Amino acid sequence: MTPMLYTVLHSVVPPLARAVWRPTVEGLHHVPATGPVIVASNHLSFVDSVVIPCIVPRKVVFLAKSDYFTGTGAKGALSRAWFEGLGMLPVDRDDTRAALASLDTALQVLGRGEAFGIYPEGTRSRDGRLYRGRTGVAHLALTAGCPVVPVGLQGTPEIQPIGSNVPRLAEVTVRFGEPITVTGEYDGVPTGRARRDLTDRIMRAIGELSGQEPAGVYNERPVDA
Repeated sequence: MTPMLYTVLHSVVPPLARAVWRPTVEGLHHVPATGPVIVASNHLSFVDSVVIPCIVPRKVVFLAKSDYFTGTGAKGALSRAWFEGLGMLPVDRDDTRAALASLDTALQVLGRGEAFGIYPEGTRSRDGRLYRGRTGVAHLALTAGCPVVPVGLQGTPEIQPIGSNVPRLAEVTVRFGEPITVTGEYDGVPTGRARRDLTDRIMRAIGELSGQEPAGVYNERPVDA
């Protein structure tokens, strides 16, 4: 990613987005200004990965479908510039090995002292419920030894409903919770149990912030996602 491209886009897009949608933001002070941190959010819409970086004053790196970076012609170049400018990194979600490698990519981001954004549910909720979290988020937090800031989003599906390519005006609320620290919390606890417990703690915090009904099961990615 070109640092200058990110700097230019981030100086223009977030202020414009906030002026248009005027989101209600709570608890932003919980996001550390510096140092590695995981921003873990519920996932309701494609635009979630735009809303969060537009609100958090520091760069938050999200992973995005590799398709967005491989287009050709002017449209492909614009798409690539847009996603790179927002600080996103490509991942091939249909390649199991690439998906596993994305965890290493995340650890590299955290190792540089940056913020990494993740959706523990794995994919968007299409019925509005909060699905069970996958333990990759806990793996990252425990390996990097960094805090996790839970985030609850409300209203983003109305900005860009599923199947729509045109964003709309809608009321959006973004709530940031207190950081969940891991240092010393799981010393001596078996790895699998530690990851499951931490993931469940993160999801409970997200649920309290988003107000969603828990689904109690994992969410599966539909074939058209």
